Amino acid sequence: MKSFQYAAAGILSALRSEPNLRFHVAAALIAGLTGYFLHISNIEWVAIVLCVVLVLGFELLNTAIEALCNHVTEEIHPAIKKVKDISAAAVLIVCTGSVVAGLIIFLPKIIAII
Repeated sequence: MKSFQYAAAGILSALRSEPNLRFHVAAALIAGLTGYFLHISNIEWVAIVLCVVLVLGFELLNTAIEALCNHVTEEIHPAIKKVKDISAAAVLIVCTGSVVAGLIIFLPKIIAII
């Protein structure tokens, strides 16, 4: 139970301090509502859930990496910059893939309604 409490504390801490995480949570809610209203299939739900979990997980990892790097040094250091840039790039890649998956799932349904 302690592990779950620590994890919940980490999520709440990140939500309070990280605007990007709040943006991703909002995007996840929009994707969920869109899926609900467009009546997506079970397999499409699986894809959306996987995308949401990956984006939020990568954003949390990026936040943790940045916090650790900032703890090590506040100065601009080439190695720290590289680590931060790479972790941000990982989030960008997952987000881009998730947007593409969302377009593949939602766009045909939206076009059919229009």
